[in-house]
Amino acid sequence: MTSVQSQSPQSQSPQSQSPQSQSSVVDLVRSQRAFFATGQTKDVNFRLEQLKRLKQAIVDYQDRIVEAVGADLGRPEFEAYFEIASIAEVNTAIKNLKSWAKPKRVPNSLEQFPSRARIHPEPLGVVLIVAPWNYPFQLTMSPLVGAIAAGNCAILKPSEIAPHTAAVVSELVRSTFPPEYIAAIEGGVETSQALLEQKFDKIFFTGGTRIGQIVMEAAAKHLTPVTLELGGKSPCIVDADVKLNVAVKRIVWGKCINAGQTCIAPDYLLVDRRIKPQLLEAIRQQLRAFLGDDPAQSPDFSRMVSDRHFDRVASLLENTGKAEIVVGGQVDRSDRYIAPTVLDNVSWDDAVMQEEIFGPILPVLEYDRLDEAIDRINSRAKPLALYVFSNNKSFQNRVLHETSSGGACVNDTIMHLALPDLPFGGVGDSGMGSYHGKASFDTFSHFKSVLNKGLWLDLNWRYAPYRQWQLNLLKRIIG
Repeated sequence: MTSVQSQSPQSQSPQSQSPQSQSSVVDLVRSQRAFFATGQTKDVNFRLEQLKRLKQAIVDYQDRIVEAVGADLGRPEFEAYFEIASIAEVNTAIKNLKSWAKPKRVPNSLEQFPSRARIHPEPLGVVLIVAPWNYPFQLTMSPLVGAIAAGNCAILKPSEIAPHTAAVVSELVRSTFPPEYIAAIEGGVETSQALLEQKFDKIFFTGGTRIGQIVMEAAAKHLTPVTLELGGKSPCIVDADVKLNVAVKRIVWGKCINAGQTCIAPDYLLVDRRIKPQLLEAIRQQLRAFLGDDPAQSPDFSRMVSDRHFDRVASLLENTGKAEIVVGGQVDRSDRYIAPTVLDNVSWDDAVMQEEIFGPILPVLEYDRLDEAIDRINSRAKPLALYVFSNNKSFQNRVLHETSSGGACVNDTIMHLALPDLPFGGVGDSGMGSYHGKASFDTFSHFKSVLNKGLWLDLNWRYAPYRQWQLNLLKRIIG
């Protein structure tokens, strides 16, 4: 099976980086702590200048970023430009930073007179950002924007599984910032372990649940707070009362971008039994409209990122149980190609339903009653995203109110991720904490509560020796 040469993930990898030694990691963390102690990063104008420098660097490097993502994931140029969307995060931060960083006054009480109470956002210090391979540039830069805006120093660990992009990230950071302020470290497991042994003021991790547990365990040794952006099996419920052609177009697009290697891709469909035949046929037609008769020849379809990830996803097609492949099913390990595949007659006990697929396989299950579908979703770990397609407002509201997920989208997939004013994050097994827009600033900030009292008046209601009138006053204040 031939591949498009310019997009092949088999292209030559950049020279591998030697693992960072423990001593070099310790020295880097120490140098960042010394720089943070100077107080420069606390200046809002300094932060704004660094955000502007980051924005310009992304603009300057955008062609190389797109090329690197294409080399790592076989991404079409259009989808590779999703990585440049981190510029929108920078623009939002630049526009709003002075407002975000300003102390906020909160209501006071009469017994505190004379005083004022405020909440002061302050940077945490030195933070670690561990990035994934599926959107290797965007998911490195987006949290970095929050870290810079909040006034921190940061160390980035790009994923070694996307080596071309990791090299570009490292060069961009090295040419834009001094390492004592912002640094990127390439390397594999040994480098990650060396970093996790250090004490940081915050760790931001995007990746799988298993590695997230390791990160959280390492952070616990230092009482380091963590934000974990994980994943899970994001369900997509399709009602019988729906505009099917639009719904299918949005579902297929959400599943196929980056060959399904998206943390919020619809992982499986729960469709009203009455419309399942029409839905399956509509999916078949939509795939043909998007990718042609042979998606392997389409310039618009990505590849699996590595042999290991190919093998994991392909194995799900080798163990389908009684499920039936109604669309796709073709694989080619030499090209890391897995065809967009739809499975029908899937059982909840099948291998494909036991873990997040993270590939272009879409199991289709059916339901008769909505409460049956909701019960199925609620019996599983809370997903990172949930999708519901319906024209019925009551149906939509029931799904939203009776299920729990990191985020949700009604009558679309993926697109809630694109709004900077919507915090993005998981719940339960799909993660903790959130970011995007102000949520990114908040994630990398400590909100210090400050009570400022005047000395010109000092009422005696709280001082000993205590008298009955003081007790009566206290009861009224409390009550």
